[in-house]
Amino acid sequence: MTAKIAYDDVEVGTELPARTFPVTRDTLVRYAGASGDFNPIHWNERFAKEVGLPDVIAHGMFTMAEAIRVVTDWTGDPGAVVEYGVRFTRPVVVPDDDKGAVIEVTGKVAAKLDDHTVRVDLTVTSGGQKVLGMSRAVVRLA
Repeated sequence: MTAKIAYDDVEVGTELPARTFPVTRDTLVRYAGASGDFNPIHWNERFAKEVGLPDVIAHGMFTMAEAIRVVTDWTGDPGAVVEYGVRFTRPVVVPDDDKGAVIEVTGKVAAKLDDHTVRVDLTVTSGGQKVLGMSRAVVRLA
């Protein structure tokens, strides 16, 4: 399967549809079970605060995975992602309430590269603060 977006139809500056992803404590417990990452900073408020965090935080890999969904939804093919990397700049703090936290993701084509690939730069925030820096994906288009 290949990306449904044609390379020739994309220009530098093309914006991908923005997405928001809710994160609750329940989400973190489910992710811990699926990933095997049961670090108590992701589920134990007392422990998280004892190690200097403001509260329980989302798994970095979970945050990264939610962010790339903007790209994979846009291309229609997760296999179109050739390269993906981020810098973790701030944790996603997940309070123990009915709302939890929200990860907000926007993306833009930053460069057209060789071999039908483009670089997509993502902006990933939570609570108005950037949580992933240098979030970039290289994607092969049709």
